Amino acid sequence: MDDERPDVLLTGLLFYDLVLTGLPGPPVPGEEIWTSGMGCGPGGIANLAVAAARFGLRTSLATVFGDDFYGAWCQEVLAGQEGVGLARSRTAPGWPTPVTVALALPGAPGADRALVTHGEEPPYSQDELLGDPPAARTALVHLEAEAPAWLGKAAANGTRVFADVGWDPARRWSRDVLDQLALCHAFLPNEAEATAYTRTDTAVAALGVLAELVPVAVVTRGGRGAIAVDQTTGEYAEVPALDIGVVDATGAGDVFGASFVAASLGGWPLAERLRFAVLAAGLSVARHGGALAAPGWYGVDRWWRTRSDPELRRAYSFLADRLPADPGPPPRPAPVTPPAWPAPATAPERGAPVPAPGRPAPAASPVPHSDDDPPATARS
Repeated sequence: MDDERPDVLLTGLLFYDLVLTGLPGPPVPGEEIWTSGMGCGPGGIANLAVAAARFGLRTSLATVFGDDFYGAWCQEVLAGQEGVGLARSRTAPGWPTPVTVALALPGAPGADRALVTHGEEPPYSQDELLGDPPAARTALVHLEAEAPAWLGKAAANGTRVFADVGWDPARRWSRDVLDQLALCHAFLPNEAEATAYTRTDTAVAALGVLAELVPVAVVTRGGRGAIAVDQTTGEYAEVPALDIGVVDATGAGDVFGASFVAASLGGWPLAERLRFAVLAAGLSVARHGGALAAPGWYGVDRWWRTRSDPELRRAYSFLADRLPADPGPPPRPAPVTPPAWPAPATAPERGAPVPAPGRPAPAASPVPHSDDDPPATARS
């Protein structure tokens, strides 16, 4: 293709994530819990960036890194390991990279993890990072109550905007959020968010309202899969979730969104886009960590080639024609702790854009999988 635009444009807050899994139960004051699993990696907006890049999409990320160890290591992972473009990102002097500890809790329906975060307001806004945003094929956006100026500019220059939204702790569910859908090509909330913002009682009813506001409406339903309508093609699709054991649900919604974008850029039918996104999100929860649990082409290819269930083979038969001939090497899993990594001698000036090195050549030998990597015989 001659199109040199980024496939995906992203901006938002980045975190250093430390995920603890295998807890016997929630922590109790005065007690110490030993856990059997741990992984770390870049999180927040990095979840989308890594998930997109692992599907071979040219990904441009505008975010802020602290000038500390966490920020330097996250930069190296994103740019050096995953090939994410960071030309519009900045390193902020004296600002600490936000840190989140995620506790994956067993037997907690609707609240499968608890998060504890330390952070400060970033010194640069999205509009300061992006200015006049570059032309891009798509942008993945997390809608807030007030739209940033760059969003309207991106939509005006032909960028197709795929949006999601977060839970409103104040429970106001402002219609101002839905008004922004006029700038969007697709909207992908979960069921709780969709019904709350549309003042409806079911995912199907919420989807009907959203379909009047945006060309492509998707409602994810957790363990019940997802439903979607594409008004541009007249398609409706409903797909079930896959029965894959959950190790850590961090970032699963982000993996779903990035996968849906990858399939959309390929021009796939709606049912295929939805099944692909459900599969990728399902594979991501079987490993530690948000960003670095994203399966990429390698993970999807490995899953497909090890399926024997006739019903699954039939439902996902489209993968035989969609998977690349070379899915690449195994993606690097989330390490238990980050390796020692000194800041480079030619570190960027503080406050200056972070350089974005090209994607490195694959390692000569495959990276071994972590202990939490799902085996080929994992439940489908």
